Amino acid sequence: MDRRTATIQDVARVAGVSTATVSRTLSKPAVVTKATRDAVLSAVAETGYRVNTTASNLRRQRTGSVIVLLPNIANPFFAQILAGLSSVLTPAEYGMLIADTQSGPDADARLAHYLASGQADGLVLLDGTLSAEVLASPARPPIVMACEWMGSTLPSVRVENARGGALAVGHLAELGHRRIGHVTGPPDNVLTQTRLAGFSDALRALGLPQNPAWVLEGDFTMDSGAAAARAWLALTDRPTGLFLSSDEMATGFIGEVQRAGLNVPGDVSVVGFDNIEIAQHLAPGLTTIRQPRTQIGVRAAELLLTMIESNSRDAPSEIIAVELIRRGSAGPPPG
Repeated sequence: MDRRTATIQDVARVAGVSTATVSRTLSKPAVVTKATRDAVLSAVAETGYRVNTTASNLRRQRTGSVIVLLPNIANPFFAQILAGLSSVLTPAEYGMLIADTQSGPDADARLAHYLASGQADGLVLLDGTLSAEVLASPARPPIVMACEWMGSTLPSVRVENARGGALAVGHLAELGHRRIGHVTGPPDNVLTQTRLAGFSDALRALGLPQNPAWVLEGDFTMDSGAAAARAWLALTDRPTGLFLSSDEMATGFIGEVQRAGLNVPGDVSVVGFDNIEIAQHLAPGLTTIRQPRTQIGVRAAELLLTMIESNSRDAPSEIIAVELIRRGSAGPPPG
């Protein structure tokens, strides 16, 4: 077939669907089944059909772009979320513009610019520390939050953070630990607060001691995990198992403990949160709470496209299940 003359009728014939279904799939991929979406996209690739996105966007008064705002572009945690977003936005003919909310001195001013500039039809926001007042702008496009959230003011896609903390405590308790500590994220972060609440509630439910000295502050980075390890080493009464609120902190913690000549899990058991790529390659492998980051991106993109197509700024939030991944960093307590 001559790829230069492929039409929507050609795509419909190859996919075995109507032209209306082809149009709906390309403009609203979230509303059709996966089988239909796969058939249409395969037919598009086979025929070489190209949507005239410029004309389509002009008719619909759309830009054909979505802005993704995240707090640290260099953080590998976001890679799978971005991949999930792209897997939905690209077939729907939406470009994805990525910006770092923390790359300059005034994050709120940059956010206000993105909201008012008309550069995008919608935003995916992965930073819960920005100003709620700026986000309340009546002129803003649809926004979906991913991972983090701000009360109930914006639709969000996130995981069961509190349950993740409870799963970590429950696993350590099953292994025989009775002195269980925690390394938090930044104190004002909603993930920090929710995971800490799950940790504390689980200790209470199991009748285990809650010692404030066993809750150490971090900021989700490897360096803060290493600092927490030094603080743990300085304790005279150490917890034998720790739940750390991110895998990066758990990685830094394990490295520092090993440099001090101690063994993981022989001297201390460690459980992280996220299941980032490096977790399975550590020695020992990191026991962690898996949040399905690709799925978060997929669902956030599908939710945003539905809002854009319906010209709505409201939608129900979605909470995705977490899972305990057992590896070698957690074992029975010493002695």
